[in-house]
Amino acid sequence: MANGTWRNTRSRGGYQLPLTVLFVLAVAIVLIGKAQSTLFDRARADVTDWMAPGLRIVHRPFDWVSGSWHNVSEGFGVYEENVRLKEENARLRQWQTAAIMLQSQVKRYQSLLHAVPDPSLSSVLAHVIGRAKRPFLETMILDAGKANAVKPGQAVIDARGMIGRIFLAGNHTSWVILLTDLNSRIPVTIEPEHSPALLAGDNQKAPMLETLAQGAKVKPGDQVVSSGDGGILPPGIPIGTVIADGAGYRVALLSDPATSQEVAVVDFKNPVEAPPVPTAKDLPVTAAGLPPAAPPPSAIPAATTAPAPPPPASAAVIPKPVVPAPKKDAGPKPPAASKPAAPDPNAPPGDDPVEDQ
Repeated sequence: MANGTWRNTRSRGGYQLPLTVLFVLAVAIVLIGKAQSTLFDRARADVTDWMAPGLRIVHRPFDWVSGSWHNVSEGFGVYEENVRLKEENARLRQWQTAAIMLQSQVKRYQSLLHAVPDPSLSSVLAHVIGRAKRPFLETMILDAGKANAVKPGQAVIDARGMIGRIFLAGNHTSWVILLTDLNSRIPVTIEPEHSPALLAGDNQKAPMLETLAQGAKVKPGDQVVSSGDGGILPPGIPIGTVIADGAGYRVALLSDPATSQEVAVVDFKNPVEAPPVPTAKDLPVTAAGLPPAAPPPSAIPAATTAPAPPPPASAAVIPKPVVPAPKKDAGPKPPAASKPAAPDPNAPPGDDPVEDQ
């Protein structure tokens, strides 16, 4: 009985001693770690370097098993993806044939109508070297600038659609303001109704769509492209798809600026020319064949309306006074001597002709 009690007490004391020692060591290690943090960091790095070869050896079987399972699952996925791509390729070939036929038809109509061809486009390939996302500014930095003919206002696109436009160009770099930025406003067209609208960014992934036409019919799923109004952005660049957002509409962009690495800066080779200033010959009256209206008196130059200066005093002509001639008395005139008229042989006898004076 006594031996059993002694053994239990000894065993309990034997268990309590290691726990107390471990507790004291843990508190000491925590205090030393707070006081000398760099010491433990250095020790941790040394231990990791020392155990790295063993960790590689231990982890190698797990890597092999994981890689094998990934290859097997990816093999099934590749087969399904290959089937899907074949079906999509067949549909795209049909659309390609239809697009080629429509393109040739449009060219034939343009040649018959003598349509003005679209201005040619040029592009510069650039790489994204930086991104800046702030509460009121969302931009990206490109490695192309004025040395590469990059100018403010040009459109920036990737393989999927439009990303933004150049707003600041240096010699070798340029800044792009994204379509989602709060300061971004571009004119767009909603297809297939061809309704004009304005795409306004508000620092969200899907910018707002503001329609400009009265009674414009907009529905989710419509395509949004650039309109080209203003002659800066080229028309027809794909931008996104219309989605409903409560009381209004937004545009789900086709491009993703967060994943774009290579972009193209598009420029017009022949920008739209400004109309000439109208002249007097371009007025509707003149075009109709009528003489132009006389200018108002205020439009007559002062040199033509000023009176002629008076002649000098030496050249002045003094008019002579007109003296009326004296009137003669209207009395009886004396008879003037005259020769007798020759007798008329046909006159009756006894009648002598008398000549009145």
